[in-house]
Amino acid sequence: MESRRFVTLDGNEAVANIAHLCCEVMAIYPITPSSGLGEMPDAWAAAGRKNIFGTVPHVVEMQSEAGAAGAVHGSLQAGAITSTFTASQGLLLMIPNMFKIAGELTATVFHVTARTVATHALSIFGDHSDVLACRSTGWALLASGSVQEAQDLALISHAATLESRVPFLHYFDGFRTSHEVNKIEQLSEDDVRAMIDDKLVHSHRQRALTPEHPLLRGTAQNPDVFFQAREACNRYYDVCPAIVQKWMDKFGKLFGRSYHLFDYVGAPDADRVIVIMGSGCGVVEETVEKLNAEGEKVGVLKVHLYRPFDIQAFVSVLPKTVKGIAVLDRTKEPGALGEPMYQDVVTALAESWKAGPMPLVIGGRYGLSSKEFTPAQVAGVYNELRKAAPRKRFTVGIEDDVTKLSVEYDPAFSTELADVTRGLFFGLGSDGTVSAVRSTVKIVGENTPLHSQGYFVYDSRKAGSVTASHLRVSPRPIKGSYLVHRATFVSCAQFHFLERIDMLSMAEPGASFLLNSPYGADEVWNHLPVEVQKQILAKKLKFFVVDAYRVARETQMGVRINTIMQTCFFKLSGMLPADEAIAHIKDSIKKTYGKKGGETVVQRNYAAVDAALAGLQEVKYPQQASSQLHMVPPVPANAPAFVKDVLGMMIANRGDDLPVSALPVDGTFPTGTTMYEKRSIAQEIPIWDGEICTQCGFCSLVCPHAAIRIKAFEPAYAEKAPQGFAAVEWKGKEYPGWKFTVQVAPDDCTGCGVCVDVCPAKSKTQVKHKAIDMTPKHEHLERERVNFEYFLNIPDVDRAQVKMDTIKGSQLLQPLFEFSGACAGCGETPYVKLLTQFFGDRMMIANATGCSSIYGGNLPCTPYTVNKDGRGPTWSNSLFEDAAEFGFGMRLGVDQQIEYTQGLLKKLAGQLGDELVSALLNNTQETDEQIAQQRLLVTQLKQKLATIGSADAGHLAASAEYLIRRSIWSFGGDGWAYDIGFGGLDHVFASGRDMNILVLDTEVYSNTGGQASKSTPRGAVAKFAAGGKPGRKKDLGMIAMSYGNVFVGQISMGANMMHALKTIRAAESYRGTSLIIAFSHCIGWGIDMTTAMNQQKEAVACGYWPLYSYDPRETEQPFKLVSKRPVGELKEYAMKQARFAMLARSKPQQAERLMAQAQKDIFSRYDMYEQFAEVTRGNGGAKSGADAAQQAKEMNS
Repeated sequence: MESRRFVTLDGNEAVANIAHLCCEVMAIYPITPSSGLGEMPDAWAAAGRKNIFGTVPHVVEMQSEAGAAGAVHGSLQAGAITSTFTASQGLLLMIPNMFKIAGELTATVFHVTARTVATHALSIFGDHSDVLACRSTGWALLASGSVQEAQDLALISHAATLESRVPFLHYFDGFRTSHEVNKIEQLSEDDVRAMIDDKLVHSHRQRALTPEHPLLRGTAQNPDVFFQAREACNRYYDVCPAIVQKWMDKFGKLFGRSYHLFDYVGAPDADRVIVIMGSGCGVVEETVEKLNAEGEKVGVLKVHLYRPFDIQAFVSVLPKTVKGIAVLDRTKEPGALGEPMYQDVVTALAESWKAGPMPLVIGGRYGLSSKEFTPAQVAGVYNELRKAAPRKRFTVGIEDDVTKLSVEYDPAFSTELADVTRGLFFGLGSDGTVSAVRSTVKIVGENTPLHSQGYFVYDSRKAGSVTASHLRVSPRPIKGSYLVHRATFVSCAQFHFLERIDMLSMAEPGASFLLNSPYGADEVWNHLPVEVQKQILAKKLKFFVVDAYRVARETQMGVRINTIMQTCFFKLSGMLPADEAIAHIKDSIKKTYGKKGGETVVQRNYAAVDAALAGLQEVKYPQQASSQLHMVPPVPANAPAFVKDVLGMMIANRGDDLPVSALPVDGTFPTGTTMYEKRSIAQEIPIWDGEICTQCGFCSLVCPHAAIRIKAFEPAYAEKAPQGFAAVEWKGKEYPGWKFTVQVAPDDCTGCGVCVDVCPAKSKTQVKHKAIDMTPKHEHLERERVNFEYFLNIPDVDRAQVKMDTIKGSQLLQPLFEFSGACAGCGETPYVKLLTQFFGDRMMIANATGCSSIYGGNLPCTPYTVNKDGRGPTWSNSLFEDAAEFGFGMRLGVDQQIEYTQGLLKKLAGQLGDELVSALLNNTQETDEQIAQQRLLVTQLKQKLATIGSADAGHLAASAEYLIRRSIWSFGGDGWAYDIGFGGLDHVFASGRDMNILVLDTEVYSNTGGQASKSTPRGAVAKFAAGGKPGRKKDLGMIAMSYGNVFVGQISMGANMMHALKTIRAAESYRGTSLIIAFSHCIGWGIDMTTAMNQQKEAVACGYWPLYSYDPRETEQPFKLVSKRPVGELKEYAMKQARFAMLARSKPQQAERLMAQAQKDIFSRYDMYEQFAEVTRGNGGAKSGADAAQQAKEMNS
């Protein structure tokens, strides 16, 4: 064996490296947090990296996890060593094939980042609910508890499955291990080769299906033999644990790290033992060491091989002195006698404990959805075991004030040692803080004898997420996987965080505090909230400031301040000599940006490093708190009680303190809550100049967050307006004498600048001055807060008086989707917002999991809201794959209720009056006015029903609102519509039911990190397509049009606003199935999001994204091609995006070839569309396209 190599990496990379070396085929599909496991082998394969067999593995993305499992099954049957990676619902989709693979005794390993299965809510974080749902599949379940173990047991899994023929599910905790960065001893290619037995590989191949020696598998069996055949595999499972231990022993001899099926750590005469598996093991082990050093007798039994469960091996490692055992399960099985591992332990002891009276066994749940699990909680469990009558079932880490199951513990209990550096870094999503800390962990871990650990906490918002990066540096290996609660160093990358986040409560006395501040050392003190001043004084913190944004601007780094803050940390921490630390930082910059961004980016980062040191200042603060500023409450005082008492706690990062009783029992939450969460994340906001404004409404239309709005109003409201509230005369005939204003929501704006980019009104006297300009927020914040509050109180124009089919008119309508957590400049949300302006008061939305479900339904606050009458979109998320079917089910349920209520109406007509019944049944509800009339009629109906005492009257009253027309929508991205959900979507197309499909087409799996979908264009680089997508984009619209009765519109708001607006309205008015494919730029493309709407124009102009509509109501010529013939080359458009430019830099010849093919795709597709636009239905022939051209022109104008 070659000398050992220490590296610093996360759990996913550690495991992906082993899988790549051991496998010949990997069929993959993205799901958080396992996506990286597939991304890395894909990138390595694209670069030509070989496995231990001397070949480059085939890494292939499938359309779903079910598809990936099917491909794995087939590849295994063909004799290839094959694997896949997944988590949560993705693993559940693989279960049918897992039963088959195990039933056929086929050797394979699935690597799983154990993650919460969605129940009352989706969670992307970790527990064991997915893995433990697979207990009956016949797979061996092997658990890793750390980054080092994840690598080592991954290899042991691959070795053991080949000998045992039992397939292995190797799992490690999602996020807590998959994304933890730690220093490990890395196995080399030779190491891996030493553990894989070639004879076993040959045996695997000899069992493959081949026509040279034909076999038959997968028979259909009858009751006479199925049972016996199912029992025939028993001996393989009986010997499997011994085989695993054999390979663990060999691993230990080769590499010096010893593993067992069950590892016991602690006092040999322990009276209390905790049984646990996964990342919690290290936390318990740390606690055991401390408690035993203080004279207690406790231990921990760490479970590795959970299935098959070897009873004798388990019992043999338990101390014979044990009196009480607590089994900790990281899952919940409602209605069970106990969680799975608890029941296994009880069974094992009941069958095989021979050392006297059987120990007391209690079972507890911990850490669901990555809930923090700390040594303090572990100590609480040991204390519970010490009681004369401990709880038989318990939870730890939460306050259960409903069923009273929670174990008490002392939060102040700690195992942290004084020689460990503990850093806590607060940043804003996309400001680079996370990458800086990740780089720091690597620099320390790989260039010093110290051990380093990094873990990153961020919520699911797409932009404006507060990130908390947790860093430990220790002279010893770091066992515990839990957050930093007592920091020796605190860094704050955003000055305004001090108003809202109590970060210094986690600082130890004497800790260092680094603040990114626009104020220098001599003036910053008076700009701090008084609560912050008091903590600095009480804890005697060492306080430093740097104006990182100024340094970033001066070194042309934009808003990326990561390098600057990282440099200051190394300077202040003293872990390395300053010169040495700077050299390592610059080396890291070269490695990170050398290929991706080129020498210019590298030099800018170098300059930022040098300027950071020059800009770092220590603050010599006074000895008293004197500020007049205070931290702001998480939500305003006028917020509803639930928002203040529950959501406000989450906003304040105190969600962990909420008791069970505070949360809804079924996952139902109120809408319209983002209005209370004033995140105030923008550095600059748009300010309006009404004198040059053309009142076009473009700014409001394209705003991704509904943070800039227009309003027309009577002049009396201008007279009563606060000072500084701007308004001008309304331009137009609709509202003579009225006023007009454009207003920003200063605390809700993300500062993307898209509104300014699309503004057509330029000053004739001032260079670069438009009707709206981005200006520093702090100069306008207080005034615009008052103005926006007043703006909201001005009544909206009556919808009946609005010209909704114009851009300006549409923007006078209240958006019922506002202030979402989408990325700054998001290309999806303007479409969603516009839909809610038109139809929001009667929308039902079935949302596929993805970006649109995360920014649309992520706690603490949700952006769908209500109008003044309390009406608004009602929204739900089922799964990633079934949004079309979910929406279809909504349609079925509503249609059934409509039939039911109409039947009751007719039945009760004599008592209700024929006139009312007739009006209700015959109202077509095609316009807003007709729908408003129907609501009035339903109100009258309810009043009359209240006077009728019959059962039928009661039934009708309960369902009367179904008589109001509902607008039913399925939302999702291209990953859903083109890939995993396509089968269901196709079925909905065929149904002809009245529902609407909105596909927000970003051309990648945006939510899981930018993996390729069938919508990804040829030649674009994406994850799972590291060498550039070789194939053409799927034409979803043409597939839908083939049914003949589906309305289809392909739109681009940036390219043609009127076409987008009219197509949306036409689609919703169609009483069959409609499909809207909306071009949605994405930050994952590597573009300047500020100018993205103009990039959409270029996409349409060059033919990359043709605009059209297909309306089955147009019986003669349903297809209208709105786009003109392509002008310019695709290359000019594409090379402005990193997703295309990356390939041109790394593989120029391949990029050129794919670009040439993509250009041909554009012309061939346009030619086909053009011919289709000429086709006339009904007489079987074709005629001149003049009429179609005229109608297309109308859609344009």
